[in-house]
Amino acid sequence: MTDIILPSAAGMASRRMTEAKTIGLSGGPSGIGSGIGSGGSEGLLYLTDEQLRRGAEAMFFAYRAFTADPDRILENYAYGRAHHRAIHFINRQPGLNVNALLALLGVTKQSLNRVLRTLIEDGLVEQRVGRRDKRERHLHLTEKGAALERDLSDAQRARMRSAYRQAGPAAVLGFRQVLEAMMDPDLRRFYNEGREGQP
Repeated sequence: MTDIILPSAAGMASRRMTEAKTIGLSGGPSGIGSGIGSGGSEGLLYLTDEQLRRGAEAMFFAYRAFTADPDRILENYAYGRAHHRAIHFINRQPGLNVNALLALLGVTKQSLNRVLRTLIEDGLVEQRVGRRDKRERHLHLTEKGAALERDLSDAQRARMRSAYRQAGPAAVLGFRQVLEAMMDPDLRRFYNEGREGQP
């Protein structure tokens, strides 16, 4: 078996600091550390188009890996990622109505109806009539649906946990801040509401 020789921690830290200085992301008068700390964003001006493209590429490859694990599980049910997203948000917000789920997923009503019909027929999701408005249908996972959701989320959490441990606490916080900044305002509000009471 061939040994994999990794660079030392000190060497990696030195290289990252050099890269950060090159693109203006290190602390100091021209770095992003000082810019953000004072409420400014001057450091972002040092990012070139090529560096932004590399960031977009990194997101593409990370997302591909992030979805690959649950995709393998979904194949056993002949489900796609739309089914996964529906299951995820119904689990996160039990009793979510169809219109709210439609707004979250950003798909057509026809597409969502197809997904929900399959999940309901397969016994993973159930609809309950609204207490205040009998015309509303509120969505809940069944025990079978909750079990599938755990399998899917366990696979993704394992990958995220590993990446977070490798990157370290500061990188985790910065990563989350970047993701939040990229969200549309309405989705960011939903995300923050779901995070209330969490660190």
